[in-house]
Amino acid sequence: MNIKPLSLLLIMLTCFFSGVRADVGDELISTRNTSLLLLARTGEPLKIAYYGARISQIEGSQLWWAGDSYNRHAYPTFNDNCSGESAIMVQHADGQVMLDLAVQKVERKAVDGGELVTISTKDKAKPFYVDVCYRSYTDADMIETWTEIRHGEKKDVVLKQFASGYLPMRGSDAWLTEFHGQWGNEMNLFESQLKPGTVVVKDHDGVRNGFSSHGEVMVSLDGKARENDGRVIGAAVCWSGNYKLQFTTETSHNTLHHLIAGIDEAGSDYRLAPGTTFRTPELAITYSAEGKGGVTRNFHNWARHYKLHNGTAVRDVLLNSWEGVYLDITEDKMHKMMEGVKQLGGELFVMDDGWFASEKYNRDRDNAALGDWYTDKRKLPNGIGGLIDVAKQNGLKFGIWIEPEMGNWKSSDLWEKHPDWFLQYSGYDIRLGRGGTQATLDLCNPKVQDFIFGIVDKLMTDNPEIYYIKWDANANIANYGSPYLGKDRQSQIYVDYHFGLRKVLERIRAKYPKLVIQACASGGGRVTYGVLPYFDEFWTSDDTDALQRVFIQWGTSHFFPSCAMAAHVSASPNHQTGRRIPLKYRFDVAMSGRLGVEMKPSDFNADELKFAQQAVNDYKRLRDVIQQGDLYRLLSPYEGDGMAASLMYVSPDKQKAVFYAYKLKHFVGHDVPRIYLKGLDPDKRYRLHEINKADDGMKYAEGLVVTGRVLMEGGLDAHLGHEYSSRMFELTAE
Repeated sequence: MNIKPLSLLLIMLTCFFSGVRADVGDELISTRNTSLLLLARTGEPLKIAYYGARISQIEGSQLWWAGDSYNRHAYPTFNDNCSGESAIMVQHADGQVMLDLAVQKVERKAVDGGELVTISTKDKAKPFYVDVCYRSYTDADMIETWTEIRHGEKKDVVLKQFASGYLPMRGSDAWLTEFHGQWGNEMNLFESQLKPGTVVVKDHDGVRNGFSSHGEVMVSLDGKARENDGRVIGAAVCWSGNYKLQFTTETSHNTLHHLIAGIDEAGSDYRLAPGTTFRTPELAITYSAEGKGGVTRNFHNWARHYKLHNGTAVRDVLLNSWEGVYLDITEDKMHKMMEGVKQLGGELFVMDDGWFASEKYNRDRDNAALGDWYTDKRKLPNGIGGLIDVAKQNGLKFGIWIEPEMGNWKSSDLWEKHPDWFLQYSGYDIRLGRGGTQATLDLCNPKVQDFIFGIVDKLMTDNPEIYYIKWDANANIANYGSPYLGKDRQSQIYVDYHFGLRKVLERIRAKYPKLVIQACASGGGRVTYGVLPYFDEFWTSDDTDALQRVFIQWGTSHFFPSCAMAAHVSASPNHQTGRRIPLKYRFDVAMSGRLGVEMKPSDFNADELKFAQQAVNDYKRLRDVIQQGDLYRLLSPYEGDGMAASLMYVSPDKQKAVFYAYKLKHFVGHDVPRIYLKGLDPDKRYRLHEINKADDGMKYAEGLVVTGRVLMEGGLDAHLGHEYSSRMFELTAE
């Protein structure tokens, strides 16, 4: 038979593409602008072929012809030799450490905001099952992945490793953006090139995972990440406990970076009983060709609409009592602070630590009474109800501080009645934290879970008009021992603690869905999507110094929306750094998040009070844009000579924007760069109005009407001349 060359080519192409047709196992998962392509062939390992900009099913099949398919196992098992690293490792009841997972079936169903795709896999030799799940959010350009692990073996199977997901990324000059810090200095930004070898980002606190490292990262595929352009992938482990993100880079053919992320398996062997299911936390991923800023806006949109409790609600302007009086709570001081909140134009008063006691123990210092949640009638003779009445008289909502996961060892009624409710080593001295007496309760224990739920339930039952709770957590798992868990399950503490916490939070939210709750953990220790489905906001840092907050809030903004980022105006000199900063600068910084005050209003002089009143009034007028608008970071404090930082929020309809600029260093002869605005409609005309105007306000710009194109292409000179100079502008389309 004589076959012409063109016909032969067509036959070869037909054969080549026959294995990648959509009707034989290709699963394309897409959002508005992104796509993930999986190969889910029955009886074969599940593979991932592509993740990036949105493609069609036909374009997906062309990836192989273009030589751009990853063709890697989507959930690598120990010793599968696919990526060189594993996402799951188990020890079966017979002692073997082996898995060979093959696809059984694929299910797709519509869910809120998108679609859920579940690929069921089974070990080829044993009754061991792993469902690999992908949930897409169409409008948010986000995909979550997790696994559900179960088995039908006769005895327990030990999970040695149980990551949430795996993602390959290709880029010969890929850079990692990560965040590290410590108490009072959270979420500093670090960037480095991914080179051959392994990079691990993890946290091992046990309770708070937002201090030393962060479970949110970005990977730029086109060199060092840029703010507004370039291909960038963002990933976040949605877990409240110990996590790990591991990057392994190989260069044997084309440079490929393997991300495996989820719960950190160190010290966490988990015994899975027959017939039970272990669900790993979500790994959220997004892609943008608009640089780090595009990834940020995707995360913010997803958070506000799907991941943050009540994420689209407007947040109130509040005053918290902590830095005003610390533990020295009295009824008179609370009354005066509420009167001050009313004067400022605030809407919510929150009473912090120091309000509770027991008959035996007082909370005059931080070393006693934690766990004894009875109102201290010495300090508050009319109780919480009396304070709520005064708040109502002042037109305010009322909030209160609790720390339900911890207690004072040997200095609380709780310890005397239930010493076995604390995490502790058997036969060893207990390690204690804050105040030299604080320890962590054993949330693995259902009785402790009931107790913690009961703290909130009793507060709300006795005082149903409580609007807000500040939920703190000031200790880690320093004592790796659970009196509740059996001797063969002690290695589950790091995991079961957070399963227990989740059960408590789910019960609270089921009964009190409208209660506003802040996640605080020694400051920013719980800035994590592991808890935010149950919390309305987080305390960003115990450091309220406005200059340092520019950096802390800058890093935090990469993944978390401003509506959840508590930012408070505090006293000068600042209580943490001793720095003296002008009131305008303090307000300009705090007004880029959820505005609050962390001082006694009576400390304002007459001029400062007038300034603060106007600032609060302006914030309430602009907070829809600030809390729900699209964020554009304009001038990074980490780039250039670090002279200044600038950012802005733009409403979705481009009708309104709020601009901020802060001077960070003050030297003679150093110019602040011109700032180029972003996100505006180039053809709209915007009128500029300065907010928090000081004596040296930008008179030339006040009332100026210019097009969005001029502001974005020509830029703006913010005139940051003197030390601690700052600017805040409102832009309104005409």
